[in-house]
Formats: sequence, C-alpha cells, structure tokens
Amino acid sequence: MRLVMRFVARVACAALTLALLPRVGATQSGLSDADRRLARDIFRELIEINTTDSLGNTPRAARAMARRLVAAGFPAADVQVLIGPDPRHGNLVARYRAPGPAGRRMPLRPVLVFAHLDVVPARRADWSVDPFTFLEKDGYFYGRGTTDDKVGDAILVADFIRLKRAGYRPTRDLILVLTGDEETAGSCIQWLVTAHRDLINAEFALNTDAGGGILRDGKPVTFEVQASEKVYATYVLEATDKGGHSSLPRPADNPIYRIAGALDRLAPFSFPVKLNEVSRAYFERAAALEAGSLADDMRGVLRDPPDSAAVARLAAVPFYNSKLRTTCVATVLAAGHAENALPQSAQATVNCRILPDQAPAEVEATLRRVVADDRIAMRTTYAPIPSPPSPLTPAIMGPIERLVAEQFPGVPVVPVMEAGATDGLFLRNARIPTYGVSAVFDDPNDIRAHGRDERIRVQSFYDALEFWYRMMQAFSSP
Repeated sequence: MRLVMRFVARVACAALTLALLPRVGATQSGLSDADRRLARDIFRELIEINTTDSLGNTPRAARAMARRLVAAGFPAADVQVLIGPDPRHGNLVARYRAPGPAGRRMPLRPVLVFAHLDVVPARRADWSVDPFTFLEKDGYFYGRGTTDDKVGDAILVADFIRLKRAGYRPTRDLILVLTGDEETAGSCIQWLVTAHRDLINAEFALNTDAGGGILRDGKPVTFEVQASEKVYATYVLEATDKGGHSSLPRPADNPIYRIAGALDRLAPFSFPVKLNEVSRAYFERAAALEAGSLADDMRGVLRDPPDSAAVARLAAVPFYNSKLRTTCVATVLAAGHAENALPQSAQATVNCRILPDQAPAEVEATLRRVVADDRIAMRTTYAPIPSPPSPLTPAIMGPIERLVAEQFPGVPVVPVMEAGATDGLFLRNARIPTYGVSAVFDDPNDIRAHGRDERIRVQSFYDALEFWYRMMQAFSSP
C-alpha cells in the first residue's frame, strides 16, 4: 500500500487504536516546578559543555548525562557510555527496563528514542551573547544547541528521570541513545548499528531532531511528523593554475575567477519540482488548513504539471522550497596563498539536499552541466546515502494525534519530508522505522539552528518536555 494511502487509512483505524491506549493520568496536571528546574538544569549543563566536533567533548557530555541517570536510580549496567568509533566520540545508551512479561506473553520489542550531543561551531565574535553560556532572556533560552539538538538530549534525560521518580512501569523497554557526531560524519550511529546492534535494536525509533511544530504569529498551526528525509551530499569544485606574480595577471587562467563564474551560474539554478508521497501528503494536508493565496498555491503545486506561478511564489520561501525540489548551495570558499601572488587553486564547497527518490548520480551530472567548465574538477567529499520512508501506520500516528489533540487542541498533525539530514537515515537503513517528533514549536521565519544567536522559546521547551513524557508512556503502555 502506498505511504499516503496508509496515512489516510489510519483515520479509519484510529478509534480502535485510541481505545487500546491508556490515559496518561499522571501527566494531566502538567509540569511541576521541580520538573522545570530539573529540565532547565540539564539543559544548562549540556549547553555549557562545548561539544563542537574539533574539541572532542562528547564523551564528557555523555558521562555527565550518565551520572544524572544513575543518580536517579537507573542501574549502572543499564547506563552505558560507549566511546567510539574513535576515542574522541562518546555515545550514551540507557535502557528503561519493563518488568518481565506475565505468563507466556511475548515481550514487546523496545522503542528507541534518540538525540545527538554534538553541535556545529559558533564563534563568540559572531554572536550577541556567548554561544556556550546558557542564557534565558525575553522568553527564550539562548545557546549553541538550544534547537539542534541539546534540546532533545535534555528532554530525553529529564523525562527518563521523571518517569523513574514517578515509578512508571512500562510494558516494553525504552532505549535512550545520545550520539556524538550527527553534525559531521554520522559515524557514531553507524557504529552503534553495526557493533552494538543488540543494545539499540528496536521496533521503531522516535527522533527529537526532526519534525516539530509550526508557529505563526506566536500561535501553533501544525504539528509535523517526519517520515522521510532528504539525502545529504557534499561536493567540492576546484580550479588550479601554475600561479605567478600578481603584477602579471592572467584573468582567463585565474582559478578564483573560474570558480566565481561557476558559482554565478549555479546561484540562479533550480532543480525541477518533484513531489514524493510524503511531500505530496504534506501539501495536500497543509492546503486544507491554510486560506487565501497560500492555500491556492499549495493546491497549484499539486497539479500535473504544477502551476508555475504557484511554484515561484512558494519557492520564494525557503521552508516551502526545500519540500519542492532538490537544492544545492555553496557553503565554503577557499582560494589563494598570498596577496601578491596569483592563486594556484580555488575551491568551493557545494552542499546538496537531494530528494529521497532522486538518483544522486543525476544530481551530480546536473551540477557538472551547470558548472559548464571542463577545467573545474568536481569531487564528492560526503557521499549521498539514501534511506527509505517510514510507513505512517495507525499504530504510530494514532497515539501522536491523540496526544497532540490533548496538549495542543485544534492543531492538526501533518506528515513531512525533512530538508535536513539526521541520524535517522542510518536507523531506517538498518530496518528500524524512524519518526521525527521533536514537538518543539518554532517560527519557520526565524530558524536559527547552525546560525548566530541560536535560541528556543522557553514555553516551547517545556511544552516539548511534557509531550515527550506523555508520548513515551503512550508507546510503552498496554
């Protein structure tokens, strides 16, 4: 059955699914002051450990979170800091064990919940505040990782502790995984899948680093569940020359000019619109929720062929453009070796986010055609790794929709294809269906992940904390 048909069919099964789920009565009163202090303290501790990859601090962060879990009553044997695949990367794997099955009932397979400890670099000179000092100001928490993805680390650790303190007894194990290099190679999750599959094997996984809520004028409008993600790929364009003295320029041979010309051709280029099952379901669902010209444009891109004017208007918004097509963009430049010498080389890094059902070789061939310069070499520095979409079944979507209706009344749940890549792709390829359910509401016009002054709304943090507390119970109860 097609993915979209599964998504539609779940409505017919929702009544049965919800009838089988317990009410999560322990959470109906919301967060206590103690819950808020616990989560805030964990969040602060994580933000103030600089886990930029070059510093090798993810083992320190993993140990800090392990200490908190053991202090909360988790057996030390169930809280493991795994250093690997090299000494500079640390991962945390913790298991919340279910009591043994009664009688002859077969135990349910575990649910995996995960986040990542590493962050992208942040220079103090670029920020208006210290990126590695946790700061609460004007209704926001500031710091590198507040949205990507120490918010996820803090939520999972705090909620494991909250569940333990409440004496919660799940009917299946919950496995918490915090990885050490999602922002760079993703080698940690690959290493766990291959070398420690027994520790992380699960029926399905819930990802804090994808999906989430959309705010418009400060109000929640949709709750997104990520079922697939675009494919990450990086290419380097390089031009070379023998160089020489800057007093004797040869413009036609200058590598900087050749690379600049290639980027000038790449900048206005757009890959064709190509919707897949998840992105089509997104625009169908979103069009029914919007009004006016935006709704009309969403319906316009669903036509065959898509309405070109509608495509142009949606493509002007990066959030929507990323769902319409493959994108490639220049991200790094390097050239020259002295101010009084002709450059011997110039390089440009181009990062692509490829649609999951588009052949990477096709994208590479298109880039070469757009560059249109045989003197420019192109090499792959991060090879694309596609992953299959995860099925939107009633067993997954039913509990999420009920919890959203309880906590965010009137906010619809919408499937989404994530523009960014996550550790989830390696779990999907390991046959563990993975769903992005960050539950953090954010304004798509103020996305600061990987940018300056990264921040998260204080209320969004606490709302997501509560949602995950309920969701982990919903998926690990009878």
